[in-house]
Amino acid sequence: MQDKSLAILIKKEIKRQNETLDLIPSENFVSPEVLRALGSPLTNKYAEGYPGARYYGGNQYVDEIENLCKKRALALFGLSPSTNARGNSPKANWQVNVQPYSGSPANLAVYLALVPIGEKIMGLRLDMGGHLTHGHKVSMTGKAWQAIPYEVDKKTERLDYEVIRKFAKREKPKLIIAGYTAYPREIDFSKFRKIADEVGAYLMVDMSHFAGLVAGDVYKSPFAYADVVTATAHKTLRGPRAALIFSKVALGQAIDRAVFPGLQGGPHINQIAAVAQAFFEAQQPAFKRYAKQIVKNAKTLADGLKKRGWRIVSGGTDTHLLLVDVACEGMGGKEASDKLESQGIIVNKNAIPFDPRPPMDPSGIRLGTPALTTRGMKEKEMKQITGYINDVLRKDKNVSREVRALAKKFPLPY
Repeated sequence: MQDKSLAILIKKEIKRQNETLDLIPSENFVSPEVLRALGSPLTNKYAEGYPGARYYGGNQYVDEIENLCKKRALALFGLSPSTNARGNSPKANWQVNVQPYSGSPANLAVYLALVPIGEKIMGLRLDMGGHLTHGHKVSMTGKAWQAIPYEVDKKTERLDYEVIRKFAKREKPKLIIAGYTAYPREIDFSKFRKIADEVGAYLMVDMSHFAGLVAGDVYKSPFAYADVVTATAHKTLRGPRAALIFSKVALGQAIDRAVFPGLQGGPHINQIAAVAQAFFEAQQPAFKRYAKQIVKNAKTLADGLKKRGWRIVSGGTDTHLLLVDVACEGMGGKEASDKLESQGIIVNKNAIPFDPRPPMDPSGIRLGTPALTTRGMKEKEMKQITGYINDVLRKDKNVSREVRALAKKFPLPY
């Protein structure tokens, strides 16, 4: 690069990624092939509209790319756009929109398509594991719609479906959201489907965090139960930062119009091509082994920290992430995160259910295993890492040399 200042910063970031242990559950490492698609000359093409109905010329090849991405997205989750001959297949009659720039506008597009402004949407509270776009007051989703947040059980720190059912019957939301950013347990989609049917609501599943686990057959698929499913392509799917909206065909036109022209202009075709490449990779047999290892690694982390006396929110994990209550040890999440980062262990501070502390210095930290699993780490390395975390937080021990040595054993391909 001629821009030496920028080149130096990029090299420093690549070095940082190689020499640290990334335990942020929403981060991952893409393949060189995904990077090549993302940085390809497809960046140059403006393709406002949809395949076969663009507002610009010269789109014959990018139409094929977008259609290829859609085809692979449906195939990855075993979905079909056609109606089953008997009309009863839960994975028939689906379509997908691959144009959303990221997860937040994807969720916003669903609400815009299906819920009149000012009506009720019901999602898990942010400090209980939900997402800003599930109706939090600082998000547009909490300003344009009437957010009705539900909670986890105070004792178990898990979803109580009967309490949620009673809450939904009282509030009668137009749309119910299942799927979270900091809930470590598997969701019972069948129970949410029954609740939605009982109150006449749409059921939207936000599987942004666990989409790769669904694709890898280690997390139950939501498609037999949901009306709409949103997902990001990064996190456990190991693709670029992008999003998708799967919906029943009957809802597809409204959702397509909400994405474009409702919220966005021209799609990022280079991004869509990179998603298509990531889905090609996720369809290979090795991806299922990868998804299984993500969960094994997360369980090993949770078990190792529990054995050392740390309180794990909800008692453990079924997924790729876990929450650790550090306030029990007399520190805040920010202090814990900063201490770990100083030693090359990257986590994020995170609220825990019914957290008395402020959002910028909550009671917990959130750990996840997608990125380290991509690098090839397994249970042995997770056990080492639990020791490092304990030594840093409890003993103020310097483990930076050990962390760099472990990271260098599993180099990134760039």
